[in-house]
Amino acid sequence: MFALLTWQVVAEGPLRRADERAGRALSGSRLPGRAAEFLADLGNLTVAVPVLLAVLACTAWRGHRAGTFRWWLPAVAAALAMAAVPALVVPLKAAIGRPGPPGMAGHDGFYPSGHAATAAVAYGAAALLLLPLLRGSYGRRALLAGCAVLNVAVGFGLVRRGYHWPLDVVASWLLCGMLLHVMVALVGRYGEPPGKRPEL
Repeated sequence: MFALLTWQVVAEGPLRRADERAGRALSGSRLPGRAAEFLADLGNLTVAVPVLLAVLACTAWRGHRAGTFRWWLPAVAAALAMAAVPALVVPLKAAIGRPGPPGMAGHDGFYPSGHAATAAVAYGAAALLLLPLLRGSYGRRALLAGCAVLNVAVGFGLVRRGYHWPLDVVASWLLCGMLLHVMVALVGRYGEPPGKRPEL
């Protein structure tokens, strides 16, 4: 899906044209600019990364105190996923060079969105680290739903403020979904004692 979106953006296909029409419509929506700015700011490094770091420290400390096998692995895997965001997004932005919305005229390199990617991995990894600490299925569903709503809000804020086109945001979600999948697979494969590891 990410490859399809990227091809459409690079080739200036019909999906890109529809995306730009949708972006212009959303940027003129009724959500107040200050509220949209607040939502967009939740994707800043200075907001999202400290949230992830706090969750990393808390869950690693709990795992260490409980004597969990490789208690450090989930935190390291989440930190690596976060570090992979600029390593992937910055070269893609440079290679694709998509111009920004009208308010960003004169600049390019908007695809995929770095802010949406930062939010997706920081809040997504934090939710995945907290998930095992929740007992009931209701709490787990609420945590995952809250994470999804938060990321949609960040994406909407970015588009509403004219910082990104919608596909810039969607591409970041797809890319970061793959990063989070790798994080979960790494912890699942190496986070259990040898006798309990799942066979691949």
